[in-house]
Amino acid sequence: MEKIIEESKQGESLVLENKPENTKKLFIESYGCAMNFSDSEIVASILSGNGYNTTQVLEEADLVLVNTCSIRDKAEQTIRKRLEKYNAVKRINPKMKVGVLGCMAERLKSQFLEEEKIVDLVVGPDAYKDLPNLLQEVEEGRDAINVILSKDETYGDISPVRLMSNGITALVSITRGCDNMCTFCVVPFTRGRERSREPQSIMKEIQDLWDKGFKEITLLGQNVDSFLWYGGGLKKDFENATEMQKATAVDFDQLLEMVAVGFPKMRIRFSTSNPQDMHESILHVIAKHPNICKHIHLPVQSGSDRILKEMNRLHTREEYMTLIDKIRTIIPNSSISQDMIAGFPTETEEDHKDTLSLMEYVKYNFGYMYSYSERPGTLAGRKMEDDVPEETKARRLQEIVDLQQKHAWFRSEEFIGQTVEVLVEKVSKKSTEEFSGRNSQSITVVFPKENYKIGDFVNVRITSCTSGTLKGEAVGLSEMN
Repeated sequence: MEKIIEESKQGESLVLENKPENTKKLFIESYGCAMNFSDSEIVASILSGNGYNTTQVLEEADLVLVNTCSIRDKAEQTIRKRLEKYNAVKRINPKMKVGVLGCMAERLKSQFLEEEKIVDLVVGPDAYKDLPNLLQEVEEGRDAINVILSKDETYGDISPVRLMSNGITALVSITRGCDNMCTFCVVPFTRGRERSREPQSIMKEIQDLWDKGFKEITLLGQNVDSFLWYGGGLKKDFENATEMQKATAVDFDQLLEMVAVGFPKMRIRFSTSNPQDMHESILHVIAKHPNICKHIHLPVQSGSDRILKEMNRLHTREEYMTLIDKIRTIIPNSSISQDMIAGFPTETEEDHKDTLSLMEYVKYNFGYMYSYSERPGTLAGRKMEDDVPEETKARRLQEIVDLQQKHAWFRSEEFIGQTVEVLVEKVSKKSTEEFSGRNSQSITVVFPKENYKIGDFVNVRITSCTSGTLKGEAVGLSEMN
């Protein structure tokens, strides 16, 4: 079963091409969502221009950075263990400096620096450009901290280096922060209010990727559907914009159209969507352009109206189901995936059954499922008692996972006999004689290599499947090459 936080990528140490003039070594590890991995590329780019080459050998590093996540308690525990490891190495190499980046930095700044004294610097998600100054502070023997959240930082002027990249797929950040204030989520507190990136800087970054041979991009944001560029500033301040700014503003369906038309031979994905912001106009843009992938990740979190209200989700069960119906009508071949939380405070068996019945209605292709863990600083953490027993949460989560597994099988079997377009991304884990890639619906497809190569768009006829993988035979290159 897939998870929104890809476990296989957690703790990857990142590497880029060395510059001969750089004399210091950086070891950088990332945890959490795609946004964090994208941010690590920005950090490496900034430090590459300030004397640092990357290394995968922790013991030889002058600077160790860990890019952190606060979404789940498990992620925080993992990072604490890594900090213990770094500090053990630091005892042997006292010149080594250790820093925490990202969401956990924002949340636990004083604890890391002052109380536990386990790091030298703490840098929040909007302060990466300040890293060279902060490192100077550390060199001079002072603790360094910058977790100020910005109203306008989007890193649109930084060209990210592509770390550990397959050279085929890349992430392109288009928004930062979030305004939704779901009661279970720390993102508005760790990444700030929502602001969008200037469209031309996005197009320029994609052009650069295209020139380097990349074949697929994912437009990335905490909530991409509410993308709104009107000259800079927070989304919430749009009502104060001038008439000219309002008339020339660019929203997400316009941006998606610009990218699809501008790069017709490049595949386009986007993540993450929010149900109340996904307007019908976006669905028509997806349906119109063959290079926009037919996969919508549409988090719902619960199928119960009462729990959705407790979560401060700005949609009802019925509104969500109406949106699903629209997707099925406008993009009949689209896959749909979910986020689901089991055991949110006050959740009853009736609420849980509402979640299962919603899943039966949609029959998602895949999903990311968790039991609720209280996050300090969130509204739920402050105001709600975590009152569902752990064993009840575990049972409900297992029932959700089991039902998703059944639906994943059902959706996979629908592909048997179809011919799908696959972008070859890598050699299959299970056989060196097979390639692996994803179809438009973001389902993994494996097929015999023959004479194809990584980066090809290949039409594959599906002959069999598991719940998460399609298997087939290549029938030729697609028109996207």
